[in-house]
Amino acid sequence: MMDNENGGIIMNTKRWGVIVFVVFALTVGVSALSMAQDKPFEGVEINIGVLGAGQKGAISGGLYQWREEWEEMTGAKLNIIEVPIAQIREKIMTDLYTGAGGFDGFDGPVWLMGDLVKGDFLVPIEDWMDDPRFPQWDPEDVVEPQRPIHFWKGTRYLASNDYDCHTLIYRKDILTDPKWQEAFEQEKGYAYSVPPRTWEELADVAEFFNGKDWNGDGEPDHGISQSWKKGEQAMWHFFSLASSYMIVPGAEGGNVTDASNAYWFDPEDMRPLINEPGYVRAMEMAVRLYKAGSPAQAGWGLGEMWGDFLAGKAIFNYGYGDHGALVQEEDRSTVKGKIGCSILPGTKEVWNAETNEWVQMDDPNFVVNTIGPSWSFFIFKQTPNPEAVYHLAAFHAQPHIHFWNVTHGFTGINMGTYTEFFEEHGGEATVESWVESGWDEGDAIEYEKAFYENYFMGNVWLPNLRIPGTFQYVDALDEHLQAAITGQLSPQEALERCAQDWEDITNQLGREDQLRFFREDVGYTE
Repeated sequence: MMDNENGGIIMNTKRWGVIVFVVFALTVGVSALSMAQDKPFEGVEINIGVLGAGQKGAISGGLYQWREEWEEMTGAKLNIIEVPIAQIREKIMTDLYTGAGGFDGFDGPVWLMGDLVKGDFLVPIEDWMDDPRFPQWDPEDVVEPQRPIHFWKGTRYLASNDYDCHTLIYRKDILTDPKWQEAFEQEKGYAYSVPPRTWEELADVAEFFNGKDWNGDGEPDHGISQSWKKGEQAMWHFFSLASSYMIVPGAEGGNVTDASNAYWFDPEDMRPLINEPGYVRAMEMAVRLYKAGSPAQAGWGLGEMWGDFLAGKAIFNYGYGDHGALVQEEDRSTVKGKIGCSILPGTKEVWNAETNEWVQMDDPNFVVNTIGPSWSFFIFKQTPNPEAVYHLAAFHAQPHIHFWNVTHGFTGINMGTYTEFFEEHGGEATVESWVESGWDEGDAIEYEKAFYENYFMGNVWLPNLRIPGTFQYVDALDEHLQAAITGQLSPQEALERCAQDWEDITNQLGREDQLRFFREDVGYTE
């Protein structure tokens, strides 16, 4: 968050310090003992849905990791119901609208918020947060750009958990090798930055390395590793890429004032912006990046994408913070101690959708993003045990649980609280605490820096989309994105078709209602 008056960065200045951590630890211990003795939910059984990825997979892995401890503390039984990502919305909405009662809650994607609020299916959590019967967590510990995801129109529905955003990870050891730097400059005529500062520069570097045996294994390697598989999360990778082409700097603190910074729709009439020239240029860049990696990327999910980078076969990857944590798992990673991380690249030309013109910038347009599911515990009104579900959510929100999850890659939980940031960045952690969690020291420094840059050093914010129908909108893009990436449609044609689909979805759901929800969601200020 920028302090425009002083030209600095507004940081959360609270310091728990050693004494407070000791008191906290003692308090947690006494509280845990009390809970274990009292068993406040003895005999209660709750069904919690979650992304289906198994006991050591993203998001579901965290639930399995802590289930036994939570059950012992509360006396309750936790049934974990895994659901494939493509079926999550259908399973939830069917259960809620039919009243089947299969889910008491769901560790689900925040982009479902609008659908769930519209259906009046959610239980607010504010009344429980200071109640000593529940594990305690501090909402002020959440970094400013991530705080809005827990609310709708001022009502808090979610506790702290996962905080998705996209950052860049790269092979620092290769990019800083003078041999490769000299070869690139001879071929391209300029010296690249480490890390690349614009998408155009990143594409140049990725293309240069693609097809070369730069890791010495006797086989051609890749410039970049990305997931473009339909039905996975390719659309979020496109949205974060496109943001620097479509959001004009100027509005303070992520405020949406007009089409120049609304990104998704014109806040005056709900006209989709997805076919604007900035998006088209971003799609052209996505195609270019796809060609700078393995052709198999068109069929890769997140696992295959990360696997290619972890195997030492790709120079770049961008996306969720899982990548940096997975690098530390030496049973599957060959690149521990070799990485660099940063905020996503920017652009020096930004499309102004309000004035219909390109804006030239002296410096790259870096965008703060909180893109992605940010998996969080929804508590459904249909549950007979809402307090038990909140207790589970609050348990996972505790600083020591959250820090453990963040530093262990298989959980899929990403940084978004000051607990994980270093003291010099306004946080409470140290490099040593990360190293004690199994991290390479240099990797920890790079990784933490990237999240700090993303949350606090961007020129503008990318507003989240959580309105009713979000799944339909992004699914429509997913369909046409795949066609553009693989060359079946031009970027322009793919996005024109997507824009028409978005218009149809808006009309089907009701334009006035959708406009109202969109304005509420993005904090539109006239």
